[in-house]
This record gives sequence, structure tokens and C-alpha cells, in this order.
Amino acid sequence: MNPHHGGPMAPPSPWVAQWAHLLAPASRVLDVACGSGRHLDYFLRLGHQVTGIDQDIAAASAAVPTARLIAADIENNPWPLLTSDGPEKFDAVVVCNYLWRPLWPALLDSVAEGGLLIYETFTQGQEQFGRPRRADFLLQPGELLQVCHGMQIVAYACGIDVEPRRAVQRIVATRQTPLTAAMALRSLK
Repeated sequence: MNPHHGGPMAPPSPWVAQWAHLLAPASRVLDVACGSGRHLDYFLRLGHQVTGIDQDIAAASAAVPTARLIAADIENNPWPLLTSDGPEKFDAVVVCNYLWRPLWPALLDSVAEGGLLIYETFTQGQEQFGRPRRADFLLQPGELLQVCHGMQIVAYACGIDVEPRRAVQRIVATRQTPLTAAMALRSLK
């Protein structure tokens, strides 16, 4: 139940749910622009440690009271998850239906070695289906692939969803050094 809205919690994005199995037990997960907390709730139920960040955390706080929540205006202020060694690291950074290009460096730097970036948002073509319509909030063709250059791409999709009708781009990428990538390939043999 989502106590804030008095109804059931919205399900996680099918894209997020499809790739959640790649996380080790008790992983640290960051949900950026966490909104109502649907992904926080999902990962918490899977046994992970969850952190959510959003300008307004009231809905997520009511829905997932045990989550670590950070209220921050990440578009107009410095990245709030900094340690003396740089950005705090997470085993997964999840972003859905949100795009603020100046955050790319902080988001990518927050992915721990061997960690995942699971990203899904609107892309060019969405303007024919509804909001958002401004180019500032729509990915350009192949933009997620360009942003994740240097990471290992696990999955990528770009196209039109039927229900609800929308244009989206999605990626799952992992941060691996050549050594961890070689070890992963050996384990597949």
C-alpha cells in the first residue's frame, strides 16, 4: 500500500524489474528523482539498502518510511551525496522519467566498480504523444549510449511503448575495469 495516496504502490518500471536480478544481495541502490518511492519500495522488498533523492521527498517518505531519503534540489545545487573521496558509491543507480544533463558526471561517478546504471526516460518523438515536449527533457537518438561510453553496455532499447504510448530510451550499463570484465568473461566459459 502507498499510504500517501491511500492506494496500492505503483509497480516498478518493467525495465527496472527486468534487470534487478543482476544485483548481489543487500546491494546499495540509489533512486534519483525517486518521486513516490515505487523503486525504493521494490528494491527494499528485494532486500537491498535504498537511498532516494528528490526535491520533494514527502510521498516517498510516507510510502517507504525505512528508506534513506535526501531532499535536495539537484538541478540548482551541488550533488548532495559527496564524501571526502568524491561522490558516494552505489551498486546501482536507478533513474526513471527524469533528465537533467548537467547531472551526468555525478550520476556516473556514483556507480561503484562492478555496479549498474539502470536508466529509462523519454526520447525524441515523445512530443507527438504528450509531455514532456521540450528538447531539454528528451534524449537525443543514441544519447544514452554516448553518455555510457566506456562502460559495459548490458542492454539498450529505444522505441515506442504501446501502453502507455510514449517514446523512450533505456540502458543498463555496468562500470567494470578491464580486469573485472575479463574475470566475468572467464566465469561464463
